[in-house]
Amino acid sequence: MDNFTFYAPTYFDFGKGAEQHAAELVRRFGGSKVLLHYGGGSIKKSGLYDRVAECLEQAGIPYVTLGGVKPNPRSGLVYEGIELCRREKVDFILAAGGGSTIDSAKAIAAGTLYSGDFMDFYRGKKTIQQALPIGTILTIAAAGSEGSPNTVITDEATQIKKGARSDLLRPKFSILNPELTCTLPPYQTAAGATDIMIHVCERYFSNTEEVEITDRLCEAVLKTMIHETPRVMAEPGNYEARANIMWAGMLAHNNICGVGRIQDWASHHIEHELSALYDVTHGAGLAVITPLWMRYVWKTNPHKLVMFAERVWDIPPDEEHPEETALRGIERFEAFLRQIGMPSSFKEIGARKEDIGRMTDQLLAGRETEGNYVKLKREDVIQIYESAVKGW
Repeated sequence: MDNFTFYAPTYFDFGKGAEQHAAELVRRFGGSKVLLHYGGGSIKKSGLYDRVAECLEQAGIPYVTLGGVKPNPRSGLVYEGIELCRREKVDFILAAGGGSTIDSAKAIAAGTLYSGDFMDFYRGKKTIQQALPIGTILTIAAAGSEGSPNTVITDEATQIKKGARSDLLRPKFSILNPELTCTLPPYQTAAGATDIMIHVCERYFSNTEEVEITDRLCEAVLKTMIHETPRVMAEPGNYEARANIMWAGMLAHNNICGVGRIQDWASHHIEHELSALYDVTHGAGLAVITPLWMRYVWKTNPHKLVMFAERVWDIPPDEEHPEETALRGIERFEAFLRQIGMPSSFKEIGARKEDIGRMTDQLLAGRETEGNYVKLKREDVIQIYESAVKGW
């Protein structure tokens, strides 16, 4: 296990009706004027917007609002949010929504206190030195942004999707009420579950040795998702299954499963080019790319894929032919994704073969390789994209 530091100060309020504590938590963490940031009309249809607004009003906390966050959040709304926060002297951001809304809120939080272009943080030109405090009310279990230091934004000028991270962006509090996820469409539920699983896989597929504790944590989260996701697909209102998935989503990405090891992240970065260019749902794009990444790298480095098959999918080991064990694990993963309705090819997500060169160039952008479990060169990335034309 490698040396590491781990700082995860977020206060979690988990359970039924937890959104009623929003104003109390804003006050506890120093907020006196709030930006209520949200996505489309779903939180108004569900009544969540009215409940949160009433909570703030009864507590005497002034607020301004900014809706319109889209999946794969865009830079344009972030600029609008930064201007609004500065003009209204906002000192706390409350994000009500899924990962896209929370990521957008994090970008606004960092950009409001920065004199330059907030995209500098995403282009790797600057590091975040200060940010407004953030609270979240989660409405979809997927991205894990409610407990992570990470944020991803699509630059509308270039159609490039990039991430930034800082412990300053970890939410001060996150309200997690599984009831708020019970009305999600099946496709969104499945895409969110896929995103959670791949967050774990990006950490699990590591060449760092003697990381048994984090290996076992990763496996526990993956097995939970394998058990609970079909339950919520069959019973959308199953609160207990939704609760386990919601907490799994947080554990998958606050990095408790990834400390002390070199992580991979090739699948996420390869997929980011798809969601930036075609506005693909992130989990759906990952469902296409990750099994194909597994099929591409196993011959070079089968060790962790064999473990994945044995420990996660309960496949008996074949000592004489470990490659067969690895392949059976990949096949079981593909069958699971198919079972929950995820896509497997470019055609299903609207991607085009003719854009492969462009996506690869944008992905590498002067770098020679991508990923760490197996370092992928340009020709490797192209082959993974090309395999996605046919799919798994």
